[in-house]
Amino acid sequence: MKLPEFIIIGTRNAHKIEEINDKLRGLLPEFKGLDAYPDAPEVVEDGKTFLKNASKKAGEIARATGKWVMADDSGLEVDALGGAPGVLSARYAGVHGDYEGNNRKLLSEMAGVPAEKRTARFRCVIALAEPGGEIVFTVEGTMEGLIAEKPKGKQGFGYDPVFYLPDRERTVAELTLEEKNQISHRARAVEAFREKLLSLS
Repeated sequence: MKLPEFIIIGTRNAHKIEEINDKLRGLLPEFKGLDAYPDAPEVVEDGKTFLKNASKKAGEIARATGKWVMADDSGLEVDALGGAPGVLSARYAGVHGDYEGNNRKLLSEMAGVPAEKRTARFRCVIALAEPGGEIVFTVEGTMEGLIAEKPKGKQGFGYDPVFYLPDRERTVAELTLEEKNQISHRARAVEAFREKLLSLS
């Protein structure tokens, strides 16, 4: 299979586009964010899994633009909560992107849960779609940790202040951006994406 000259990154999130570009630099001549395609659809993420949402986004944007598209979906899975908040991670407290509200709700629901049962992971799934919308492959990456008793740290965003990494004895919000980007679920998914894409060439 001949690699495409460029792939659209199915997001308008500038930070995410920069992070993915940094990881995939040199693989293709170019990766473009959705900001280069203002008429691309806003895909409703109504799937019950990260895999379904990532695949839906990649497929719909590919069909609309006639281009190759990679799209991701990611979030937090807490074992003591049966995998919640999962696909609802960004709007767990009711409002999309209310990071403080999401963390308050999570810590409230985890109150009294002992340390050994506070296991959790961040998961990221990336799907690649060809111009007709068919999914070529999917990959995923995870980062394991524990839900802390209280927020700590000022870096990052989302659940980073309450996601504790035992091996580093810090929350993700206490890591530098460089440290986070070496071990994060998205970094691992993007690396898996790179290897999978190269295997097809």
